[in-house]
Amino acid sequence: MTNKKMEQRLAAALEKTAPDDVSGVLSRCEARKGTVIPMTTKKTVNRKWTTLVAACLAVMLLCGGGVFYQQAHAVASVVSLDVNPSIELKVSRNEKVLACVPLNEDAKAILADMSNGADLKGAKLDVAVNAIVGSLVRNGYLDSISSTIMISVEDKDAARAEKLQRELTSAVDGVLQTSEAKAAVLTQTLTQDATREQQARENNISTGKAALVNRVLAINPSLKFDALAKLSVEELKDLAEAGAPAMPIGRDAAAYAAEQYAGTTASDSVTAEVDSELDESPAHYEVELHTAWGEFEYLVDAYTGKVLSGQKDLLATAPAGDETAKPTAPSGGADIGHAKAKSIALNHAGVSENEAYDMEIELDDEDGTLVYEVEFKSGNMEYSYEINAATGAILEHEAEIDD
Repeated sequence: MTNKKMEQRLAAALEKTAPDDVSGVLSRCEARKGTVIPMTTKKTVNRKWTTLVAACLAVMLLCGGGVFYQQAHAVASVVSLDVNPSIELKVSRNEKVLACVPLNEDAKAILADMSNGADLKGAKLDVAVNAIVGSLVRNGYLDSISSTIMISVEDKDAARAEKLQRELTSAVDGVLQTSEAKAAVLTQTLTQDATREQQARENNISTGKAALVNRVLAINPSLKFDALAKLSVEELKDLAEAGAPAMPIGRDAAAYAAEQYAGTTASDSVTAEVDSELDESPAHYEVELHTAWGEFEYLVDAYTGKVLSGQKDLLATAPAGDETAKPTAPSGGADIGHAKAKSIALNHAGVSENEAYDMEIELDDEDGTLVYEVEFKSGNMEYSYEINAATGAILEHEAEIDD
């Protein structure tokens, strides 16, 4: 049976069961006096179902919002930057910094002008890393050509870790090139490891540095984790490349050995700059002492602490109480002095004193020999000399066009 025939039969059945008595119905209705209350037609809705639907929608919104909030604020990656300062960044899936944590005292100094890292919360990861590396450059941690900064990315997702590592390496390289810093960039990706995380917490270092320490321990298991953790990234890298034959004395001990040898430990004005060369033979630390009368370089054995070269007892000839007196030349001869060194350089260059400008004269130590470094300009030329401080002999000289 078609739908049309079905409708026709239903209409016929209704006509037979419902009598046509409109006039009768109207005659039985009485006129009503009083106020007429208008009535509107209202659909009856099952309130039970309405409430249930609303509750379901609310739950869906809450659950969806909760999931979104959790994803936005959950730690997806841990990025650490290590030189000697160790700084850890906890990062969300959308590469926003959730927390910036200084892991040692040097790191606190780096983050001092960023409210100890609090100012970086909510920043994009690359912006935060640029700010930290910039502060490392300003504080002199990346000046030396042997300096190393290590970037470590820890993430459950290996592909995301590799992506972040590439992006951050590029960003750090950009900062270093712009600032003309000379440091190398060391990178690694890590998976989560409970043992390594505990080692990092116990030694106040990043998980990235803990991984580097474990790499050295794998070469020489007789070394101690806590002692290695105190070394810089540069030292650990060089130590691994050298085969980790023994435990080095460390940068602070090398600087102290040089100062003791130079006799300047009591002078507060003397500062030291230390570079590790653990991958050279013999393994050593290069220590440069900055004094009131010049700069002096010392080589200190990396494992014994013995001073291999440098000027001894710088203050031996100083008058009592005078720590700024100049040292004698290594040969024991008289020092020719600044004025004589300048005269020797000018005469050799054929330049009169009133024709020279930007004159700089500095007493320095070159492999145990005191020399005067004299630099000046004249016309469109730039001159540089190294003159033996004891004899006045010209050891090196160079003249080039001043560009």
